[in-house]
Amino acid sequence: MALKIFNTLTGAKELFEPLEQGRVRMYVCGVTVYDRCHIGHARAAVVFDVIFRYLAYSCYEVEYVRNFTDVDDKIIRRANEEGVSSTAIAERYIEAFYEDMDALGVLRPTREPRATEHIQEMVEHVQRLEKAGHAYAVDGDVYFDVGSYPQYGRLSKRPLDEMAAGARVEVDSRKKSPLDFALWKASKPGEPSWDSPWGPGRPGWHIECTVMGQKYLGTTFDIHGGGKDLVFPHHENEVAQAEADSGKPFANYWVHNGFVNIDKEKMSKSLGNFFTIHDVLDRVHPEVLRLFLLSHHYRSPVDYNDASLRDAAAGLDRLYGTLERLDQALAGQSVPNQVPVAELGNGERAVHQAVLGLFNEFDQAMNDDFNTAEALGHLHRCARQLGAYLHEGFEPSERSLAVLDYAGQSLRKLGSVLGLLQEQPAEYFRRQREGGLDQSGLDAAAIEVKIAERTAARQAKDWARADVVRDELAAMGIELKDGPEGTTWTFKR
Repeated sequence: MALKIFNTLTGAKELFEPLEQGRVRMYVCGVTVYDRCHIGHARAAVVFDVIFRYLAYSCYEVEYVRNFTDVDDKIIRRANEEGVSSTAIAERYIEAFYEDMDALGVLRPTREPRATEHIQEMVEHVQRLEKAGHAYAVDGDVYFDVGSYPQYGRLSKRPLDEMAAGARVEVDSRKKSPLDFALWKASKPGEPSWDSPWGPGRPGWHIECTVMGQKYLGTTFDIHGGGKDLVFPHHENEVAQAEADSGKPFANYWVHNGFVNIDKEKMSKSLGNFFTIHDVLDRVHPEVLRLFLLSHHYRSPVDYNDASLRDAAAGLDRLYGTLERLDQALAGQSVPNQVPVAELGNGERAVHQAVLGLFNEFDQAMNDDFNTAEALGHLHRCARQLGAYLHEGFEPSERSLAVLDYAGQSLRKLGSVLGLLQEQPAEYFRRQREGGLDQSGLDAAAIEVKIAERTAARQAKDWARADVVRDELAAMGIELKDGPEGTTWTFKR
């Protein structure tokens, strides 16, 4: 099955055909750097990170551009409140952005341009629109004339009268139409400004992505992405600015991720249900948040709550638990490079076929509009089959070791496409224990004393006492795992 992508522009899934064979050019709207990123930003970052990873996994050369909006009303307001420069605010939150993205395992795009680095190109673009009759200047401001572009509204599919009604909330009598939007803003005293033919000012928000997208990816490129909230007006305005200037399509596929709600309510600082990425990663392993976000189709809304996070953590524990058992089975063994399939026994052959089938199932899911939820389902199902084989049918041999080694490599390879299973299992469970200790206030040394007491009881065949200790630990939220290397523990989900 070839890759199909749901295109917001057409409202349908379409066969993906890049402009240039073997190469994909993708632009995704980045953040306005005036505060720490929240989990809505996390979803957009993770969604397009996985799309980037999957396209590369599918042997495309990917040119991925994601911008920083580093001049904006919100940045200026924060700078004035703190008595510092807009540049200082932007630098602070760009650094915080990287801290969050690196923690989440989000790969760096090919390019990350900043708006302030492209002012001259924006001025030139606005000049061309003005010369062509698509823009007009008023008192140092420049507006795009929506009436000059008959296709306006094609992306968001909103009637003009509906859009105009919303635009009248902030009426500006200087504009020809309430829908006309700012391409260039005259600067007020104390605001950052750049010289222009219309006087000192700064770019409007929408013009920056049009200019930077076309500078780095060409007049027309393959994929333009962002959150669903950007469809109107931001992306609608981007299309108008770009196509009114060039007369050519701006982007061939428009991809938008759905919203993140908090316990079925819209996330809002005023409602007190606003969570930054930093806040969440203080509580859970970064891959837990990734798995939670990817357990839903990217276009669907997701409901963030403690129960959902616990479910995601339990699912990740099971995947890492399977890798841990694989590693234990392979530890100290000499694994052959390969064993002919014809020599495999029934149990080994079933596992090998399940892993081979996993690649096809994974690709089928991801080729269906990047269906990460279904792809994860296939990973979990294969992990369960491996776990059953290790528990019931595994006996060390050249054949079985080769099959398990291939299975482990395969799980890690496909997990990496989703940004998951990137740690060694021992390190993952160590971090899980430490996080649980921090939140519970329990003492690791006291837990180890209890485990040692249980081990002594088991060695003395005092099974009743061993069960009592296990129950005491379970009441504290501690789950024990007995293995050939001894007993380990984690926090129950």
